[in-house]
Amino acid sequence: MARNPVKLLRTAVSSNPLLRGSLSARPFSSTDNSTPIEVETTLPFTSHQIEPPSRIVSTTAAELLKFYRDMFLMRRMEIAADSLYKSKLIRGFCHLYDGQEAVCAGMEAAITRSDCIITGYRDHCLFLGRGGTLMEVFSELMGRKDGCSKGKGGSMHFYKKENGFYGGHGIVGAQVPLGCGLAFAQKYDKAEAVTFTMYGDGAANQGQLFEALNIAALWNLPSVLVCENNHYGMGTAEWRAAKSPAYYKRGDYAPGLKVDGMDVLAVKQAVSYAKEHALKNGPLILEMDTYRYHGHSMSDPGSTYRTRDEISGVRQERDPIERVRKLVLLHNIASAAELKDIEKEAKKEVDDAIALAKESPMPDSSELFSHVYVKGFGVEAYGADRKDFKGLLP
Repeated sequence: MARNPVKLLRTAVSSNPLLRGSLSARPFSSTDNSTPIEVETTLPFTSHQIEPPSRIVSTTAAELLKFYRDMFLMRRMEIAADSLYKSKLIRGFCHLYDGQEAVCAGMEAAITRSDCIITGYRDHCLFLGRGGTLMEVFSELMGRKDGCSKGKGGSMHFYKKENGFYGGHGIVGAQVPLGCGLAFAQKYDKAEAVTFTMYGDGAANQGQLFEALNIAALWNLPSVLVCENNHYGMGTAEWRAAKSPAYYKRGDYAPGLKVDGMDVLAVKQAVSYAKEHALKNGPLILEMDTYRYHGHSMSDPGSTYRTRDEISGVRQERDPIERVRKLVLLHNIASAAELKDIEKEAKKEVDDAIALAKESPMPDSSELFSHVYVKGFGVEAYGADRKDFKGLLP
């Protein structure tokens, strides 16, 4: 059906090297590989107070190739981040997303940049999906000035407001009320757009989540709460932390849907369905049943509270990239050799971006207090007795 998919991937990209690796910078041809393909989701949707969407998902050869390329690039980026952290080029906290790529890729296939995404600190791939570049990712991770937050946010604080990405937040669950605030703004502005607020199973018991959902339901806000249930909040299994780990039902008065978060087409279908519902009826909860291959963060080996057999079992049976690979081969879209070429290209893009990021300078010391306060409003610093004036920060 599809010929020369590698050529299809090599679309025009800006000559600016900082743009290398942006998922959005590589659009597919609108005429090639556009014949619809009907695929049934691997597992059925499980619903709460709502009729589930159809399990039959329409896709194309071009979209399947894009899923494969994008998810492979995300995983390669995270594996490289692991190596850079161990080499001490990345410091501080670092939470990797490998294993969960289908949630990000499937979501982006169903929404537009008018829709907003806000998430916690496992945010690298979501930033890339929103149009961020590999150069911005690695520069930020290494604290360089060409990073998306000018090297001052690090792994936990990626941000791209112009593309509807409102960050990575380091406080567990704190992004949920902020996401409902974004949805309020969308409704106030009659934007016909939706905010997807993402959190993990570890944050699902936070009181602020229920408070935010309550007001979102009262005001019928275009808000979709997305629980990325990777089954371990830090090192605690969900069944040890939650009396009811059926997170899609936790809203009670808000409908919910449980989705196979390792199936990119199931995610695409569920997110499209959720957006339509939220615009008409208010909030909905999506529980993405997914899995992280790394530990909670780079300081967590991820093998003390779960077995290596469990991790390898998920890799063999549910891996999101392998699922798309099988679909591509099944429908004769590309050969194994052609997929290998796509992988080689992605690996080179990651390596090139890292090399460029290493050349990016560190932020100037004069930037230490910038972007902390509203311009023109600093803060007076006093001693403990409020008498000893220390100075005025800009």
